[in-house]
Parts: sequence; C-alpha cells; structure tokens
Amino acid sequence: MDTNKPMPVIGSLQTGIQIIDTLIEQDRPLKFTEIQELTGITKSNLYKYLNTLTMLGLLYRDKKKGTFSLGSKLIEYGNAAIGSENVISRVTPYLKDISRHTQLTALLSVWTHDGPVIANIWSASYGLNIGAQIGTKLPLLSSAGKMMAAFQQSPDVNEWKISELKNLTDDKKERFERELDTIRNTYFSYAGEPLVDHVSSFSVPILNYKKELVGAITVVGFNQLIPEHPETDISQFVLKNAFELSESFGWH
Repeated sequence: MDTNKPMPVIGSLQTGIQIIDTLIEQDRPLKFTEIQELTGITKSNLYKYLNTLTMLGLLYRDKKKGTFSLGSKLIEYGNAAIGSENVISRVTPYLKDISRHTQLTALLSVWTHDGPVIANIWSASYGLNIGAQIGTKLPLLSSAGKMMAAFQQSPDVNEWKISELKNLTDDKKERFERELDTIRNTYFSYAGEPLVDHVSSFSVPILNYKKELVGAITVVGFNQLIPEHPETDISQFVLKNAFELSESFGWH
C-alpha cells in the first residue's frame, strides 16, 4: 500500500474553510471586496460561498455595514470540541461578577489536547486589549498555563510542558518547577506581560471532586493593577469565587 498517496479531498469544503480562516486571521469584520481580494475567489463563486456560510450560521452578515464576521455556530462547535459547554454556563456569572467587582477583564480557560484555550471572556468596561480572544491558545508561561501545568496531570500535559520548556535553560526549568509547587500550595499563579506589553494576569483554579482541574479563572489588566500575590483583597475575592465554583463541582 502506498502510504504517500494523497488522500481524496473536497475542494469546495476547503474553499469554505479558507474564507473562515481569512476572517480569523484578519480579526475584524470584512466587506465582500476585501474577502475577494484576500482569497482570490471569483466574485460569482464567493457570493455562493458567503450565502451558504451565512445560512448555516458559520458567518454573520451585517446588512447595514455590508460586512461579514464569524457566526455564532462556530462558538457552538468550539464549545463542543473542548467539551466545556456546562463549565462555561456555570462559570460565566462568576466572570461577570469578578469583572464588575475588580473593574478588570476576567476569562475562563480550559484544557484541550494540546494546551489551554480561552473558553469565555467578560471584559472590563474600558475595553482593554488583552491580546487574545475566545479560542486563543495560551502559552505555558502565562498565568493560566502555569495553573494548568500545576494541577492538570496527563501525558498530554507532560508533552506540552516539554515542548514549551525546551528552549529554557536547566536553571530556569528548575525555577519553573519550584513555582509550580508554590502554585499548588497557594492556588494562585501570576504572569507578567505574557501576551501584550504592560498587561499582566493572575489565575486561580476550578477543581472537581477528584481534585482535578476543570478550568482556570484569569484576571487580566495593566501591570500596576494586577496583584502578584494571593494575599491582596482582589486575589482573595477571586479565590473565594473559585473555591465556591469548585465546591459546585464537588471539590472540598
């Protein structure tokens, strides 16, 4: 059997995904002419693709502005892929309360097969750019990444850690492992500027009855607003909410 033989594919499906990928890459609503220019799809075919994708809920068309953006159906698919729909619905009211209380952005991240991703965001009113959106994969050295590494135990996590740490010196790897021990004891992780300059974050865990990690709540804001230790009022407020959530999943 020739294992190098190309697998048969459906070209039109690839083209439809290309349109979605283009909107993701541009990270903003696009007009028809912009999509046509970026994808190179002929106008007659592009009309058909956009109409089909919009009808299926994979794209949303703003009739007033004449722009296309990602549709709500993609969020459903994303939630199903990471198996977190129940977690998201349970955590969202807490994210809202944390954001309102702290005047900072609160987000939920969950583990997938190749690292943590953002599953939901409740933004502060001043519109801080945190450099991420729902579906963004987070690096190991982010506060959520550290929380996953500290509490999530599986072969996938070990492989991810090895891959993410491969460029660090042995001394830095040892310091990182010591930091994970502290995180397990305090239920608190901090990271300075993991994605965007002048923006830092701290994370706390959501645990279940097996003391396994369900997800992590992360608070994001400008460096001077984010506490680096669990003893502050903001840290304690978020930890209290995380413990309450954990108890709802059976944690004691």
